Amino acid sequence: MSTTAPAHATASSAASAPATEVVVGVGPLGIADVVAVARHGASVVLDPAALDGVAASRAIIEALAADPEPHYGISTGFGALATTFIAEDRRAQLQASLVRSHAAGSGAEVETEVVRALMLLRLSTLMTGRTGVRRETAETYAAILNAGITPVVREYGSLGCSGDLAPLSHCALVAMGEGAVRTADGDPAEAGAALAAAGITPLRLGEKEGLALINGTDGMLGMLALAIDDLRMLLATADVAAAMSVEGLMGTDAVFAADLHALRPQRGQAVSAANLRALLADSPIVASHKGPECTRVQDAYSLRCAPQVHGAARDTLAHAASVADAELASAIDNPVLTPDGRVESNGNFHGAPVAYVLDFLAIAVADVASMSERRTDRFLDRARNQGLPPFLAHEVGVDSGLMIAQYTAAGIVSELKRLAVPASVDSIPSSAMQEDHVSMGWAAARKLRRAIDGLTRVLAIEVMTAARGLALRAPLEPGAPTGAVVELVAGVGAVPGPDRFLSPEIEAITALVADGAVRDRAAAAAGAPLA
Repeated sequence: MSTTAPAHATASSAASAPATEVVVGVGPLGIADVVAVARHGASVVLDPAALDGVAASRAIIEALAADPEPHYGISTGFGALATTFIAEDRRAQLQASLVRSHAAGSGAEVETEVVRALMLLRLSTLMTGRTGVRRETAETYAAILNAGITPVVREYGSLGCSGDLAPLSHCALVAMGEGAVRTADGDPAEAGAALAAAGITPLRLGEKEGLALINGTDGMLGMLALAIDDLRMLLATADVAAAMSVEGLMGTDAVFAADLHALRPQRGQAVSAANLRALLADSPIVASHKGPECTRVQDAYSLRCAPQVHGAARDTLAHAASVADAELASAIDNPVLTPDGRVESNGNFHGAPVAYVLDFLAIAVADVASMSERRTDRFLDRARNQGLPPFLAHEVGVDSGLMIAQYTAAGIVSELKRLAVPASVDSIPSSAMQEDHVSMGWAAARKLRRAIDGLTRVLAIEVMTAARGLALRAPLEPGAPTGAVVELVAGVGAVPGPDRFLSPEIEAITALVADGAVRDRAAAAAGAPLA
């Protein structure tokens, strides 16, 4: 299983194309702005008025730098060395040394979209005027993003407090013309050469600028924004998969009635139930067993309770989005320059708010995937699949059908349960006990990305299985929305028939899930977007 969400995952609504240009100023960016720049390569434009504010705040820092009294981060060391005064002629070296020493990541390269997200979010904080950097520092970050230059950031190194120090330091190092990058074409290069080719002058950091470039929750926040974008699409896709399974397993749509869900006014549940009603409306298969001759009293929980589980996941996602919105409106640095000109030490860099919801989302992802796998398994058991062949096999006893596809889903779900164990409770002290409690938000974000990839694959296997089950119900026809998805997956060869090499079909349908095609095809046939 891949360690990250599929690179082609877009999750953006089919009705709203991502922006090609994002203005960065004093106000907060939106999740869609982060996705546009990080995932779709939108260019960055700096608001001129905000740049003037950056210059004004820099003048305050320079005045404090000239003060014989020490000021943390401006004329002192950092962390456990916060009381050490640094002479003026050594401060540039101090800032450069800070970045070089903190660029200590290890492991595999982090994905381009994550690095672009964290650079954009650090730039957004710089543009608030609360960090005291120079105007040209903000302009350099924007230029690097617009040139498509991506610093090489390593998988391990952040404890999520003080923010994502190591990942942000790798980016700051590149802005200094040092370290390694990927070019816009994805080729490896030395930072100095890449900046020169793009006409970008490397930074020589002034007082406080090293701190300002590395003290933030930007990596974990960027991954949260991307995860929210993915999950908004995947939860709608989960409703599509559930509708296909309800239909293919001869279940009832009566349990999705609006008045029943109004008795328990959970917002996400109502949304999911509405999706299921739209997806199953006018289904010939559902209509075929609505008469008094049907003796089934109620469906299994994985069918009947889909809105309750998918809805709870939606409510969790809504909470996570509210936390992300607050963080996107934040100016996180230490020390921070207040609007009245004070420079104050603070703890806003601690990643706990973001880390908690990253962990919470991993729990929801695991549960949605677990329910999906149970629906897949029901299709394959002739004691529970309402008359379909065992394992949906073409020739029973000769063919294994989709038996091992369910094993794959089960293996992923088992891993998702492990990934649901929270990272945010696993603090470990650092910096000579100065940083004696950390958030592990970066780790929470990394495992959530892996979990989202797993959910995408589990849903793909359910879609593939349900599509085969629906095809085997012929001459009964599925409804228009689910039938459209059956046709979509048939287009990549996922149709009933003798045993064949299944892995390519699973990968192809995973791609259709990841890029929103399954959701969008069903929504188009239903005549309304799926929330």
